[in-house]
Amino acid sequence: MRSRTPDRLCAEAVDLARTAAEEAAAPGTVGEHVDAVADGDRVVTHLFECKEPGYRGWRWAVTVARASRAKHVTLDESVLLPGPDALLAPEWVPWSERLRPGDMGPGDLLPTEAEDLRLEPGIFGGADGADGAGGADGVGVAPGVAELADAEDADVEPGSPAVQPDTTARGSIAAVADELGLGRPRVLSRYGLHAAADRWEEAYGPKTAMAQAAPANCVSCGFLVPLAGSLRQAFGICANEFGPADGHVVSLGYGCGGHSEAAIMPRPPRPAPPVIDETVVDPLPLRPDRAGGSVEESGPGEEFGHS
Repeated sequence: MRSRTPDRLCAEAVDLARTAAEEAAAPGTVGEHVDAVADGDRVVTHLFECKEPGYRGWRWAVTVARASRAKHVTLDESVLLPGPDALLAPEWVPWSERLRPGDMGPGDLLPTEAEDLRLEPGIFGGADGADGAGGADGVGVAPGVAELADAEDADVEPGSPAVQPDTTARGSIAAVADELGLGRPRVLSRYGLHAAADRWEEAYGPKTAMAQAAPANCVSCGFLVPLAGSLRQAFGICANEFGPADGHVVSLGYGCGGHSEAAIMPRPPRPAPPVIDETVVDPLPLRPDRAGGSVEESGPGEEFGHS
């Protein structure tokens, strides 16, 4: 049990504690004596202010002690400890929780935990092979499929097609599974689908400012490429190179000014045909006559003389 009153001899050993702190610290970084705290019977810790840059509120803690009935105080340890108002680094967070979208670069690897809630075993079982025999790549498969896989990979025998072996059940199952995307060791779980849908809805959903000002939604846009699976009901991929979401997964309720039917480009106007007015006759110039007067040049069949 700790004693509340520091031992007198140990509490008076301030110089011994300061000397020990100055030996451990950088020159000129040990400040004023702050306090002497009793850690037990004849054990006292002296606290000194730390003036080193970057360690605001930290204190040098030097512990001294003496034996029973002894009058000589000895040094126990010296350590730099944070005070009540010390500037501390944030609490350590595992890298898997610190990772943010866009942090990965070329060559980076992101291991996925075996119990990741976003994934669940595929149609052929988990990676540990608990649901069946291990495949060639170490991925577990359903019972009995390993033998069929060996038969599928058999060499083609020479001869007519009539003597060739029939297509195995493994071949048809694998083809359908690969086409549907189910031949993978793990697939997205329902939680993973909902988490992805929430992210996409927040980035390119109907509540965004772009969608609120759009003339129409993506569900009626010709640039929308639908997704496969259950996500097809709510999402697609934008294929408009001039749109703000080109190449991104967008909600069917999203929209932008690049909608295919928002505004049809008008045809260039044709110039009006030339107008010819045949009812107006220009006056003809006058020519001199033989009598010294002038005669107006007329059209065919007409001649007017002037005196």
